[in-house]
Amino acid sequence: MDQAEEGARIGAALTGWLGRLAFTDQTDDEVTVLLIDSVAAWAMAQGWRVYRRAASVMPLPPPYEHRHSIVDVGCARPGGTPPVVIEVDHSDRQRSVDKLRLEAEAGRIALWLRWGERRFEPPPAPITMVPFRVTSRPGTEGAGRRYSKLPSTDRPAPAHLTGNVELGEQADLFPNAEATGPA
Repeated sequence: MDQAEEGARIGAALTGWLGRLAFTDQTDDEVTVLLIDSVAAWAMAQGWRVYRRAASVMPLPPPYEHRHSIVDVGCARPGGTPPVVIEVDHSDRQRSVDKLRLEAEAGRIALWLRWGERRFEPPPAPITMVPFRVTSRPGTEGAGRRYSKLPSTDRPAPAHLTGNVELGEQADLFPNAEATGPA
């Protein structure tokens, strides 16, 4: 399986996990932290080692060129499979694309978790986008926007009984009370 196919498979699994997530009236920072926590929980559920704020292969610009940038979540997978890196962004940052492109060139599976209300432009291959749609409303004066993700209403219909349904008898709720008629 090549890098893009593996990224698409992993991205679909992460999308399914995040589909269960619901929240109301969170700030942009709170949503980002919630998503990073959810990504880390998902990766741990896969049996992977999880590193938050993992070192990236991308160096920082001067005067910090001796240091490296970070990715939000780095995952070491067992069995010699390529590591997975996930960047979580609300904004459309070219630096994120550049960083994930370098991570992919270094042999890692690069996922870009983009969250927001609008349509997202897909990144170049082999970076896999994981879109996460939210709604927003203006916050109180000076408080910025508030974001929500309500539970999905696209759920399957409940299972119905099959076979014959038989009527039962009404249980007497007050067996020791005297019947006095309608109240």
